[in-house]
Amino acid sequence: MTTPDILLYTANTMNGWKPLIFLHEAEIDYELVPISFSKKEQKAPDYMKLNPNGRIPTIVDRGNDDFAVFESGAILWYLAEKYDRFLSHNPKERSETLQWLMFQMGGIGPMMGQAMFFERIAKPNGDDVPFATKRYVDESRRLLEVLDTRLAGRDWLVGDAMSIADIATYPWARSYFWATVSVEGLPHLQAWFDRMDAMPKVQEALQLPEPRPSAFGKGDIDAAAKANAARFKEA
Repeated sequence: MTTPDILLYTANTMNGWKPLIFLHEAEIDYELVPISFSKKEQKAPDYMKLNPNGRIPTIVDRGNDDFAVFESGAILWYLAEKYDRFLSHNPKERSETLQWLMFQMGGIGPMMGQAMFFERIAKPNGDDVPFATKRYVDESRRLLEVLDTRLAGRDWLVGDAMSIADIATYPWARSYFWATVSVEGLPHLQAWFDRMDAMPKVQEALQLPEPRPSAFGKGDIDAAAKANAARFKEA
């Protein structure tokens, strides 16, 4: 049996799902190494040699002298170039893809991540900061409105097919429930969700390394929220 080129270290988070979605949609064989936050495996010395920031995801390309890539956006760009998938050859569309990828990396991710922190971690642990919570929830909503405007009259963020910009943005934007951000009145965004939701391999990827339905407003939300808050309290 041939050893896959790509060795993927990841966890079931919004950033952690990005390379999984790419690899499943592109039907690329890979080896998965789940990272346990409770065991602080992301801070293990051997792992930090691959990812100095001690975060997930990280890939190692065995087919390229064990070249390591960290940061989820950089991983998507690397995979897109390696496998010639989900990245246009047209220079303008290529630039647009990079722009929307950076929009996710610099806006959607950080803002929704902070909204999730203050709503799902700080508040349940007795550190309710209404000003900060409102600031990040409101900014997250504004950014989702930008996406809604972009998606008016188009199926995908760039061009006429799914790109790494869609792959990067979907896990974050689709987790609006967990960030307590409303998507009411955003029909183009919701139609885009429906398109991504209907893709079997995307949904397959979201089950790994283990399912986390609470991120998308499903399952036992209360139990998941309590467990999540408790995990960070103990960290």
